[in-house]
Formats: sequence, structure tokens, C-alpha cells
Amino acid sequence: MTPLPRLETPRLCLRELVEADAPALFALYSDAETMRYWSCPAFHEPSQALALIHSIGSAMKEGSLLEWGVASREGDRLLGTLTVHQLDTGNRRAELGFLLGRPWWGQGLMREATEAAVAFAFAADGLDLHRLEADTDPRNQASIRLLERLGFVREGLLRQRWQVAGEWSDSALFGLLAADWRVARERG
Repeated sequence: MTPLPRLETPRLCLRELVEADAPALFALYSDAETMRYWSCPAFHEPSQALALIHSIGSAMKEGSLLEWGVASREGDRLLGTLTVHQLDTGNRRAELGFLLGRPWWGQGLMREATEAAVAFAFAADGLDLHRLEADTDPRNQASIRLLERLGFVREGLLRQRWQVAGEWSDSALFGLLAADWRVARERG
């Protein structure tokens, strides 16, 4: 979907990542604690952030993902990223991923961002998906709580799926159906 739709929430703007975001993106991806449960190691070189921005741009042109920079509405400061990837239009499904910088943890910002992205993913005038999935490390309790608050249901566990920095980690798999999302929104 080009151009990437801009999504706004009361405190955030979900927007395209641009080259000027490279220093902030490097700060996010080089923080070992932020990257603790990610499926790749923390960045070591600032050039990795710029390469990631270019890679994201290419993948978005191919139609395999949508990736937003999660930025503050005031000041447009990059706080994290939110991705809808592994898009499968034939089966109307995709995976959801998110990363938020440590200084902004515990403020409800990623819930605000993911609600906007999930609403867009399921909307008929958005991606019109039937199903969203998420894969998280089962030790990442904050992400699991967020997924469950959004209505995702734990559907499985893949043991020792990822090896990052010499450590094996499992994947807890979660799913959310569009019909369940709509029912939950109607209930408030």
C-alpha cells in the first residue's frame, strides 16, 4: 500500500520512516534491553539503522509489509516502530510486530498505536484482513499483556524457535480475528 497511510491517535502519529529517523531508530535498536526479546541482536553500527529504513522502503514497495514509525504528535519524536508484515492477501492475514523505546514504556503508548494499526488492518477501507497474528517471546510479559488487552488469544508455543546472541528462545503465538475485534469494539 503506497503511500503508507498516516494514522493519528490522541498522542501519536504513525507515519513513514524517513532517513532523518536513522539516529532515533539506531537508539531504539541498539538498546540491549529494548531488544531483549527481539528475533535479532541489537545494532552496533549507526549505518544499520539507515540500511533498515532502506530495506523497509523496498519491502513496502513490494507489498510484503507496512511499517510505521511511531512518533509523538508533539515534536514528531520517533518513539518506536509498528509493523504489519508477512501480508498474505489471498488468505487476508498478516503478522503484527512492535517495538517501543525504553523511555516510553508503561505509558500506554504502544496500546494506543497498536489499536490504530489493528483497526486499519481490519477496516474494509484499510487492509480488510480477516486475521492478525503475533509472535512474541513468552518471557516478554508486557507485550503479552498488550496483545491480550487487544483481544489476541494465545494459540500455541514454538519451542526454541529463535537463536539470538547465542541464546535460544521460544515463540508464543497469538491470533486475533476481525470478527472478534469488531465484537470487542462494539462492547466498548
